[in-house]
Amino acid sequence: MSKRTALITGVTGQDGAYLSAFLLEKGYRVFGTFRRSSSRSFERLEYLGILNDVELIPLDLLDQSSLFFALRTTAPDEIYNLAAQSFVGASFEQPIATGEITALGAIRLLDAVLASGLRPRFYQASSSEMFGDMGHGEKQSESTPFQPCSPYATAKLYAHWATVNYRNAYGMFACSGILFNHESPLRGIEFVTRKIADGVARIKLGLQTKIVLGNIHAKRDWGYAPDYVQAMWLMLQRDTPSDYVIASGKSYSVAEFVSMACRQAGLPNDPQSYLELDSNLLRPSEVGYLQGDPTKAMNELGWNPSNTPIEDLVRIMVEADLQRVQREIRDGRHQNKVLSAKFVTPHRE
Repeated sequence: MSKRTALITGVTGQDGAYLSAFLLEKGYRVFGTFRRSSSRSFERLEYLGILNDVELIPLDLLDQSSLFFALRTTAPDEIYNLAAQSFVGASFEQPIATGEITALGAIRLLDAVLASGLRPRFYQASSSEMFGDMGHGEKQSESTPFQPCSPYATAKLYAHWATVNYRNAYGMFACSGILFNHESPLRGIEFVTRKIADGVARIKLGLQTKIVLGNIHAKRDWGYAPDYVQAMWLMLQRDTPSDYVIASGKSYSVAEFVSMACRQAGLPNDPQSYLELDSNLLRPSEVGYLQGDPTKAMNELGWNPSNTPIEDLVRIMVEADLQRVQREIRDGRHQNKVLSAKFVTPHRE
């Protein structure tokens, strides 16, 4: 019996790497795409020890011919579209590029699949940012209205509805996973959780004194990325396609995340004493509160949002950055500087 084949766009990101490892363990043949114009940075795949197991293929979501080439070459059973311009803050500065890649890139891929004659199961990485600022105390579910507050969220919403449309109009097995924030040691350093984990590690080891942040009162529903890629796979194993909110069901502020990270690092002072606030890091429009309701995923997918509580998530991230910075010091590669942090909530995710 031949292996099942998966095609993952955005394989070099956090989610792409963890999903690749998950599928390889299940015996899949995994193809991962990268842009020829990119720096071809595969350190996440190397970190997980799977770089030689993932078959890399060039693909550009702006170029329809490269989509057809990827589909012909791989003939996948499952497609996971994780590629996007993923930084909320950057989307205000590059709204057109965000729309081209994140929104139109998804519909180009859907249309290429339809035209190819192949019938793979299709996963679209949607985002909790699509809900916008719904106010404190209200959890967001699959039936919650969308109110996007950024070009990133607007682009993700276009891709989300395109996926629903191709499912309804053409009978494609196409699902959207509305993932809330999910983090790990593989999260990019430009994202707030990694900046916090890296910052407390550097403070602990005497390399800096402050973490520079913007909106520390914003509240997010944070989970552990390896748990969330399992939910992606579970969606494509159903008899019928549907869309699912994937979240922990709990919400914490950025300031609370800082406090937990400081405790994990064993820093002695008030966590607020390690913070420096910079109004230049605030976005033109802020989403103050997000908290997901994963009831549908729990009931229909059997997915458990409690596998990795936030305290364990923070511990995993801080310990990984402490070990990394210690290696940098040992190898003479450390830098004594404070990194500014814009509060960026991702999906790649």
